[in-house]
Amino acid sequence: MSYAEVDPCDKCEELLQPYLDRELSDAERVEAQSHLDLCSYCRKRYRFEEELRRFVRQAAVEEMAPELKQKLSELRTSLF
Repeated sequence: MSYAEVDPCDKCEELLQPYLDRELSDAERVEAQSHLDLCSYCRKRYRFEEELRRFVRQAAVEEMAPELKQKLSELRTSLF
């Protein structure tokens, strides 16, 4: 790889979050999707990020059990 060439996995990593956020131009989206279609390593990273986002969204809407809230409250330490 010459100095001017960019590693396609590095480029994919750069595009991954905007790809998940649907913020890419059509050309960038095609570039990212084409790489994900060919690269199992980046595809695994994409799936991990996608699943993590799904988990966070779900955790944000689920009500925490009162017992767990109490246990977490007891673990808090004073800042002073």
